[in-house]
Amino acid sequence: MTPAVFSHGDLRLYLLSLLAESPQHGYGIIQALTDRTGGTYTPSAGTIYPRLAKLEEEGLVTKTVDGRTTIYAITDEGRAELASRENDLAGIESGLADSVRLIANEVRQSVQDAMKTLRADLASAAHDERQSAKSRPRSASDDTRVTSREEMHRADAVINAFRARIRTDLRTHVAQGGALPANVVTDLENALDAAARAVTVGISTTR
Repeated sequence: MTPAVFSHGDLRLYLLSLLAESPQHGYGIIQALTDRTGGTYTPSAGTIYPRLAKLEEEGLVTKTVDGRTTIYAITDEGRAELASRENDLAGIESGLADSVRLIANEVRQSVQDAMKTLRADLASAAHDERQSAKSRPRSASDDTRVTSREEMHRADAVINAFRARIRTDLRTHVAQGGALPANVVTDLENALDAAARAVTVGISTTR
């Protein structure tokens, strides 16, 4: 079971801390929570807006409507509560990092499990294809097409697994306060470009 990102009542205080940094509209708050959890937690509008309405009722938040956009801002009373619960907020931040780490580990495991399932499905499909082939004449081009389809599925699985793993690792690292230097992204870009060129060369030699 995926661990809860926020314990009961913690999200309310965390929303105040986000608004203490700058006024936000609802979508901006949702996006901020998504970014700070490395994409592992995206609250629904049904989760955020009722809590914002409750904070407004308590006088801790105000809202102003600008056209179709509603902007929420923390009040002096809200800042006072935030200051009085500074230790609680520190605990929430620590718990949030732990929750994100656990969810990231679950994502990695789910990717690994998906890869195992896909390999099993490919093996089963290949077996069925071989059994079917015994009942009909085959040519060299038929064998090539079957092998190419199998390898194409494998290539898709490898690419998707790589993307999921790197995305999770990077977003989790940033969500936990880690720096992401530009040279790391540049190295990743260069490595992917080199891999793409190697694949292009590799398939061109088989024509």
